[in-house]
Amino acid sequence: MLRRALLATLALTTLSAQQSKKRPLDVPYVPTTEVAVREMLKLAKVQKTDVLYDLGCGDGRIVIEAAKTYGTRGVGIDIDPDRIKEARENAKKAGVEHLVRFEEMNLFDADFREATVVTLFLLPQINLKLKPKLMQDLKPGTRVVSNTFDMGEWKAEKEASLAESDDEYTGLSQKFFLWTIPQRTK
Repeated sequence: MLRRALLATLALTTLSAQQSKKRPLDVPYVPTTEVAVREMLKLAKVQKTDVLYDLGCGDGRIVIEAAKTYGTRGVGIDIDPDRIKEARENAKKAGVEHLVRFEEMNLFDADFREATVVTLFLLPQINLKLKPKLMQDLKPGTRVVSNTFDMGEWKAEKEASLAESDDEYTGLSQKFFLWTIPQRTK
């Protein structure tokens, strides 16, 4: 009986791990550099009163830095359970777990209506697919900052860039784009 229970547990654990691995990631995990994190927060003019959502948060570094530097409340959304676990551990190490939370989910299913700042480091096609949800769900005045990729025909109101040597992962220069959700017309 004990042997059967152990085998059943092992089978379920293996199946669960395989299903978790089968869930496709829309965007590969590439961490945002520390200098890029600071540039994105500066471009968004993050303040203590903001609520920052990082869509595709990875290890949580943007949300955590905003909490440490500005006292900002934040939420990180990522589909990868390993990244969410890492983000929670990083928040605890940084002493900001009371200001931030991390949720494992598809960003297209996430409710981020309370955000006053949204940060992204996604791929161009994901940004474009996400744009209607941002426009519909976010309040007018919410700032959206994207690392590297723009939003097609929705022109950024402000851009910033870093020199080539500042991106330790690719060696390429990085651009950052800022948009503000406009007032809705009736």
